[in-house]
Amino acid sequence: MQRQRLFWRLFLFWFLLIWPLGCRWFGEPTPNQSPSAKPEIVETLRENLALERHPSDGGGRAWLEGGSGDPATAVTAGHPGRWSVVYETGPMGIAEGGWIFFQAPPFWHWSTPQAFDPEQMGFTLVSTEAEGVELAPATIDQQLMAIEVRGRALEPGEQVRIVYGAGPTGSLADRYAEHRSRFWVAVDGNGDGIRRPVADQLWVDVLGGAAAQLVLTLPSTARPGETVELTIAVLDRFGNLSKDFSGDIALSGPGTDLDLPSTVTLTAEDEGTRNVEVTFVEEGIYRIQAEGADGLEATSNPLMVANGAERILWGDLHGHSNLSDGSGTPEDYFLYARDVAALDVVSLTDHDHWGMEPLALHPDIWEGIKEQAELFNRPDEFVTLLGYEWTNWIHGHRHVLYFQDHAELFDSTDPDFDTPDELWDALRGQDVLTVAHHSAGGPIATNWNYRPDPELEPVTEIVSVHGSSEAIDSPAVIYSPVPGNFVRDVLDSGVRFGFVGSGDGHDGHPGLAHLNGPSGGLAAILSDGLTREDILAAIRSRQVYATNGPRILLRVSLGELGMGSVLEAGPHAPDRLRVFVAAPEPLERLDLIRSGEVVVTVPGDGQRTLSWQSRLEDLRPGEYLYVRAIQIDGGAAWSSPIFLE
Repeated sequence: MQRQRLFWRLFLFWFLLIWPLGCRWFGEPTPNQSPSAKPEIVETLRENLALERHPSDGGGRAWLEGGSGDPATAVTAGHPGRWSVVYETGPMGIAEGGWIFFQAPPFWHWSTPQAFDPEQMGFTLVSTEAEGVELAPATIDQQLMAIEVRGRALEPGEQVRIVYGAGPTGSLADRYAEHRSRFWVAVDGNGDGIRRPVADQLWVDVLGGAAAQLVLTLPSTARPGETVELTIAVLDRFGNLSKDFSGDIALSGPGTDLDLPSTVTLTAEDEGTRNVEVTFVEEGIYRIQAEGADGLEATSNPLMVANGAERILWGDLHGHSNLSDGSGTPEDYFLYARDVAALDVVSLTDHDHWGMEPLALHPDIWEGIKEQAELFNRPDEFVTLLGYEWTNWIHGHRHVLYFQDHAELFDSTDPDFDTPDELWDALRGQDVLTVAHHSAGGPIATNWNYRPDPELEPVTEIVSVHGSSEAIDSPAVIYSPVPGNFVRDVLDSGVRFGFVGSGDGHDGHPGLAHLNGPSGGLAAILSDGLTREDILAAIRSRQVYATNGPRILLRVSLGELGMGSVLEAGPHAPDRLRVFVAAPEPLERLDLIRSGEVVVTVPGDGQRTLSWQSRLEDLRPGEYLYVRAIQIDGGAAWSSPIFLE
C-alpha cells in the first residue's frame, strides 16, 4: 500500500503540473501494450509540448527572503520551518483572473500549503500591497497552492508575498536530507489555465538529524592476510547522514586472528562516516559488531575470507535525484553511494520526461549529470555509470546504462523512440544496456510482447522499492501485481536473462533504499575488475545476482558452472548443485526453483550461514533453475538462473 501511494502521489504531482489541459482518457490497454499501460499520460505529455503559452506565462521574478542556500533558511529533515517567498510581476503583469502557483518541494513529505487553518502545519499567508488587488489562495493538491488574482490586474513590478509555515506549527520539511530542495513559483499570466515556472531558482538545504542508527559495511570477500576497509556510517532515523555526530564507536569481531581497532572516535570533521582498515588472517566468515552511545549498535554484512574467493561488486544501478522525482543533487547522490553505502558501482537514472524540468527538454541538465558522473568515476576504486530512465507509460519503464563516455538521451515520448525495439535500434552497437524494472506490477508492468534483446538486455531488475517482480510467491511482492507478467513467467516462455536488484530509490540514499521501506534492491556483480568494461562484461554474461537490500553472500554452481551459465543437457551434463549462503540476518529458508516450480525448500533454522548440495535428476533441454535465500526478516537474494539447452 505504501508503494502504491508513492505512485499516485507522483502521478498527481505530474498531472497538476500541466493542469488543466483537457487531456483525453483512454480505455483498456490494447493487446500490444503493457497490461497496465497509461496512454493518457503519454498523450497529455505530448499535448503539453504542443501548447502555445502566453508571453506573460512565467513572467516576473521570485526570491526567497534570506537567500537561497543561506544557513538561516536551512532546516533539519522532518522538522518544521518558516519561509517567505516574494514574487514580483514582470513587464506584462498578471491579468485579473490570472494565477500565481506556489509549489512546495513535491518530494517528500513537505507540508501542503493551506490558507484555511492557521493552527495546522502548512498554513500559508498570501498578501500584497497592491491596492485594489484581492488574492484568493486555494490548495489544489499535495504541496501545491493556486492563487487567483481578483479585483484588478497586477501591474508590472507589483509584489506578492507568500509566507509558507506562517502559523505557530510552521511547515514540515522533507524527511530526506538534500542540497537545493526547490520551491517553485509559476505564473498563468492571462488565466487560460496554462502556466510556466518563473526562471529564478528558490531553494533551501535540508540537513540530516540526530544520530539514530549505525550501518557497517565490509566487502563480501577477501583473501587471508588482505587488508580491507570497514565503512562506518552514522545515520539519523530516516537514513540521512548525521554529519554532526561525534563520539566513540567500539568495534569487535570473532576470534583474535584479525587486526581491528577496538575503538574508533568520530568527530564533527568526519561528518558521520569513517573508513577503518581491517586485516583478516585466517579463512572463515566474519562479521564485525559496533556499539556507540545512546543504544547505537550494528553488525556488518558477512565477509568470506578464502584463497581464491571470487570478488563481489555491489551496485545500485537505478535511482533518482531532485532533478526528476527524487531527493538531493547528483553530487549528493554519488557522495552517499560512495561514502555512506560503500557501493562499488552506481548509476543515477533520472527520468527522461517526468518532473518539473524533464531531461529531454533541458539538455543542460543532462549535460550536468554527465559531468558529475565523470567527476566521480574512478576506475579500480568507484565506478559510475551514466544513465537515465526511459519512462514509457505504454510498454513499461527501462533504465538505460552507458558504459562509455558518449551518451545520448532517447525520449520515450518521441514517436521515433517510443517502443522497446526502436530504443534498442538506436542503442545498438554501443557499450550500453537497458534494464526493465517493476515489470510485474505497479506503477506500470512491462510489455513482454517485446522480447528482451539478448545483446542489450541480458538482465532484468527483479526487485526494488516497489517490491519483487520475481513471482507471486516472492517475499514483498510488487504492488498491483499482474498475473502472468512475473519474471518467472517470462523465463517459462523461453527468455534467458540474469537477475539484478536496484533501489529505484527516491530518497537520495543509493545502496540503502531498503532502510526506508519494506524492500530495496542491490545488484551483486561477480567481477575481479572494477572498471566500466569489467562490469559490462560481467552483466552481459549474467554473472550477477539480486538482493532486496541486504548484502547476502550467495554462491550457486552446477558442476563447475556458475550462475548465468548455459550448459548442454544430456547424460554427461553436470548434475551436482552446490549452494552456499552467508547472510547478515538469520535465514528462514532456501528455495530451489526449477522450470517454474519451487521443487526443494531447505529450512534455514535461524542460522546465518548455510551450505547445501543436491544431485538433480533428468535435466532436460529448455529447463532453467535458480535459488533464492530468504531471511526471517524478509531480506532475500536471488541467483541468476542456470539454463539448459
